Amino acid sequence: MPDAAAPLITCRDLTKVYRMGTQDVFALRGVNLDFAEGEMTAIMGPSGSGKSTLMTMIGALDVPTSGELTIRGRPLSRLDRDELADLRNSTIGFVFQQFNLLHRASALANVKLPLLYSRKPVAEPTARARECLELVGLGDRMDHRPMQLSGGQQQRVAIARALAGRPSILLADEPTGALDTKTSAGIMELLTGLASQGITVILVTHEIEVAAYTARQIHFRDGQVERDERTRV
Repeated sequence: MPDAAAPLITCRDLTKVYRMGTQDVFALRGVNLDFAEGEMTAIMGPSGSGKSTLMTMIGALDVPTSGELTIRGRPLSRLDRDELADLRNSTIGFVFQQFNLLHRASALANVKLPLLYSRKPVAEPTARARECLELVGLGDRMDHRPMQLSGGQQQRVAIARALAGRPSILLADEPTGALDTKTSAGIMELLTGLASQGITVILVTHEIEVAAYTARQIHFRDGQVERDERTRV
């Protein structure tokens, strides 16, 4: 893992303000954070605390009102629309609580789809999709459609899809929210394994049991970092 002097992601004085009628509503207030390569972090806090806003900014899906966010030293504010799209395709993978799979397509087709529409074509998209499904333990379920898979298996397909572009950052928004306790544990063990391979995993969760799998828990309240705790290095 790189030293603290060279974080993968830096957030400097991030502020996000939304205009609601005649009032300004602060979603983030001067947030300063660094994320190292291969670090697994849980973002926690009550609804409206700013955690999801931070995730959308790290995912290059939204911009701050003020402040700067950099990934591998590149300030996102200096990137144009196409460059941001390239960054998302090449560097960031997304996993959501809802699996967002195509119900009539096989697991293999679901994983391969984003590769077919990538701005940077992949030489062997089918082979890469197969590799990702093997990685998440679904090598024997490639031809199954979502309705033929359990909830945990569908989330594994979604994770495989997120990994298809070989991202260095994996953002997961409540990845176990629709799963039972045993299945959730399997998904968290998978994400922990990905972090051990050098992928930076950042997840939003309300569940203490889920956060316990991470090395770091950042607690938000009212758009600010309330606590930043590391349980292990």
